[in-house]
Amino acid sequence: MGAYGLRTQIWSNNWKSIALLAGFPFLLLLLLYGISVLLYALGGQGGRVDVAMEQAFYALPDYLPFAFIGAAIWFGVAWLFHQSIIDAATGARAISQKDNPDLYNMLENLCISRGLTMPTLRLIETPVRNAYASGLREGKMSVTLTRGLIDALDPDELEAVMGHELTHIRNRDVRLLVISVIFVGVFSFVGEMLFRGMYYTNLGRSNRHRRSGGGNSGVLLLVAFAIIALSWALAVLIRFALSRRREFLADAGAVDLTRNPDAMIRALRKISVNADMTGTPRDIKSMCIENPAASGGLGGLFSTHPPLDKRLEALVMMGGRDPGPAVIAPPESQPGPQKGPWG
Repeated sequence: MGAYGLRTQIWSNNWKSIALLAGFPFLLLLLLYGISVLLYALGGQGGRVDVAMEQAFYALPDYLPFAFIGAAIWFGVAWLFHQSIIDAATGARAISQKDNPDLYNMLENLCISRGLTMPTLRLIETPVRNAYASGLREGKMSVTLTRGLIDALDPDELEAVMGHELTHIRNRDVRLLVISVIFVGVFSFVGEMLFRGMYYTNLGRSNRHRRSGGGNSGVLLLVAFAIIALSWALAVLIRFALSRRREFLADAGAVDLTRNPDAMIRALRKISVNADMTGTPRDIKSMCIENPAASGGLGGLFSTHPPLDKRLEALVMMGGRDPGPAVIAPPESQPGPQKGPWG
């Protein structure tokens, strides 16, 4: 992975971040139109469906100010407090050089070798093996490792994982991913609230709707659901399309930093043994170095990560050697946190 490729990826991610934010108002308008049609359907409007949809369109200006104010508040809160939200969801805590000097110094040396600002090092006390980078602004980035990862990996493998996460930071992958998570979160939240509200409040009104609106209310409901689902699906597909290639590039960046493709291969093999961060929100899982829950259907269309074998194949092409699946030690022989090589 040469320097030109890395610079190109930084430029590409910056452009995608701008395009993602620029496209947000258009998808928000589509979502609002779906809500407007839904309100007409819930009101038991009679008459032709096309007339009701036209009236819903002309009602959009009444909702726009509230929608954009709400979205701005959503973005503002997420922008300011996203790290606290992630830490609360995962149980991560910041650690200092005093807490783990070897681990801290390893990360610092990697940063110095590439002239990067030292990110905050965070730790999650879990036997799961995983890692992720987070942050939106220079000087406010973080690299988070799990206790299981630290205990299972050798020093050169840990260095490769850190190089992977630092490449995400260097390429602006982290900022792009966090923006996309916030972006999709608006549509997911609104859609979930609407469908839950429909389930609990509209069942008792079905008879009244049938009497007042005839079959047209039912058709309008289907149209509204279709529009809202389309806005959500487009937002999710945009996010997945932005994120799939980044893991290949981060693996290549780790090799570029450490000059050790074998270590990256062994690290991925060991991580894949126990990588599922059960109970963690799926948006945070998509930030991790491995996300086994997102194997993806429809030919990988809804996958946030490329398949492990494809990543290993790419690393072998860089000169690495794949030793095969990692051997899982019996539970009684696995080292506990106090026995790990990094304290």
